Amino acid sequence: MWDHEIRAMASTHAIIAASVFMATILPAVLVPGFSVYGTHLLWLYSVSAAVAAVSVSVFWLLGISPPTKKHTLGYKLSRLFRSCLYFFLSCLFFHTVVILYGAPLIESALETFSLAVLLTSLTTLRCLCVLGPNIQAWIRVFSRHGAMSVWDTCLQITVAFTLIGAWLGAFPIPLDWDRPWQVWPVSCSLGAMIGYLTGLVVAPAWIHYHRKQLTYKCK
Repeated sequence: MWDHEIRAMASTHAIIAASVFMATILPAVLVPGFSVYGTHLLWLYSVSAAVAAVSVSVFWLLGISPPTKKHTLGYKLSRLFRSCLYFFLSCLFFHTVVILYGAPLIESALETFSLAVLLTSLTTLRCLCVLGPNIQAWIRVFSRHGAMSVWDTCLQITVAFTLIGAWLGAFPIPLDWDRPWQVWPVSCSLGAMIGYLTGLVVAPAWIHYHRKQLTYKCK
C-alpha cells in the first residue's frame, strides 16, 4: 500500500514538473521575444495556469481529494464556490504578506499580486486539491504531528519548500549587481518555483526513506 502511494505520488509530481517545463518552453516557441526575465509576468501566469490545471486534473483522477458527503448539484457548486473564494483570499493574503516584508505598496502592485497568484497556485491550490475547502483540515495538517496520510506529509514538504524558496529569492534583490533577475519579483518567483520543484522531488524520496518510521492516526 505504501509503495503504491509513493509511486503514485512520484508519478503525479513528475507530471506536474513536466507541466512547468512545458509552460516555459511552449511560450518561448510561440511568443516572439518571450523570456523568463524579459516577459516575466507572462511566464509567471503561464506556469501558474499550467500547475493549476494539471494539479486539479491529476488529483481528481487519483481521487486524492476527500469524498463529498453529499452528491447534490447545489452542494458541489457550493464546494466549487468556496474553493474559488479561498483561492482569491489566499492571493490577497500572500499579497499583503509580501508587502509587509518590504515589497512596493503601489509602484509594482501588479507584479506583487502576480507573485501572490503564483504562490497560491503552488501552495493553497494543492491544499484545496488534497484537503478540499476545509480550514480545520488545513490547520490540522500544518500543526505538529497533524499529518494523517502520506499525502498530508507531502503537502507539508512541498508547501514548506515553496515558501522557503520564495523567501530566499528575496535576498539578492537589494544587492547592486544590476542583474536582470534582480528586478522585482523575478528572483522571488524563481525561488518559489525552484523550491516547489525541489519539494516535488524531496517529498516522495523522504517519505520512501522514512516509511518505516511514519505512523498515522486514523481519520
